[in-house]
Amino acid sequence: MKSSYRGVILLALILFASIVCTQYTVNMYLAQRYMEVLLLSGATVVLFPLAWMVLRKDQRDRREQGK
Repeated sequence: MKSSYRGVILLALILFASIVCTQYTVNMYLAQRYMEVLLLSGATVVLFPLAWMVLRKDQRDRREQGK
């Protein structure tokens, strides 16, 4: 069974946002801007469950199409 293009694109965008947030977190840490580090770290933590929900929805949609 193939994944939907929408799910794959959405997961790729979430992964890209996670990479960007992580890179900015490191940059802000090196610049000693700790408030931004906390905010970006929080955004990274929030992105993981979002990706998990998108993946589960995609899997559920594939199962429903298979029946």
